[in-house]
Amino acid sequence: MTHVEDELVSQPECWIRAAAEAPDHAAVLPAPGERVAIVGCGTSYFMAQSVAALREGAGQGETDAFAASEYPHGRPYDRVLALTRSGTTTEVLELLGHLKGRTRTTALTADPHTPVMRAADDVVVLDFADERSVVQTRFATTALTLLRAHLGLHTDAVVADARIALATPLPDGLVDCTQFTFLGRGWTVGLANEAGLKMREAALSWTEAYPAMEYRHGPISITTGGTATWMLGEAPEGLADQVRETGGLWVAGGLDPLAELVRAQRLAVAVAADRGLDPDRPRHLTRSVILAGS
Repeated sequence: MTHVEDELVSQPECWIRAAAEAPDHAAVLPAPGERVAIVGCGTSYFMAQSVAALREGAGQGETDAFAASEYPHGRPYDRVLALTRSGTTTEVLELLGHLKGRTRTTALTADPHTPVMRAADDVVVLDFADERSVVQTRFATTALTLLRAHLGLHTDAVVADARIALATPLPDGLVDCTQFTFLGRGWTVGLANEAGLKMREAALSWTEAYPAMEYRHGPISITTGGTATWMLGEAPEGLADQVRETGGLWVAGGLDPLAELVRAQRLAVAVAADRGLDPDRPRHLTRSVILAGS
């Protein structure tokens, strides 16, 4: 079993622990009414997109998500929440350094022995969800679970769905597809982006991701036999039929969208194996991006 496989199957247990610990961290996580920016890089940026949509949709306050390198320094926030598995990513550390003494910052990380512990005002450590793999799976979803629980949006049904996602075979013919498109709505757009990233990182696949309604405005033109369109969450009315009319494979997301992401992680590993690739050694990637001279 690869590191990625070993780590992705442990997600239900990690989510249970994160949800249970969420109240312990409430004082350093965004409070209702705060104006918040959530930042990250790569996978963490896509998780930030999901959390921002969840928080604002729950009426907790205006919430934006940015890649750490694209943070708008002229915009005021009450708190900036940084997601960083490694605690060493250059763009995140530079941003936290710039914000020190100006804006309250909280970092969610997996490693308590890294520079982010000093760079942020407050830190939440999810070391039980740390990973050996380059390709993120359980840390990202565990951080999202912690924040869903903090918002009062996590239930035991999410964990049950994750167990189903791990135990149920992938749809017939899915691994053989040559192109994959993931769709989301609201908070699941970030999950769709992350599912696409997993396929690119682990399986070198031609993969795209869109808000579901935007898919109909052009991208559906690439859909044909041999391609798959996977919906994370509830699909817009009529979209499934339109995809099937192209000859493409429609994959309905019947589980909690976070559990659907687990299924997509499994697909990335399965496609990698089918192509003779090692998902623990993704091409041109390292566990943390540290820029020379930083």
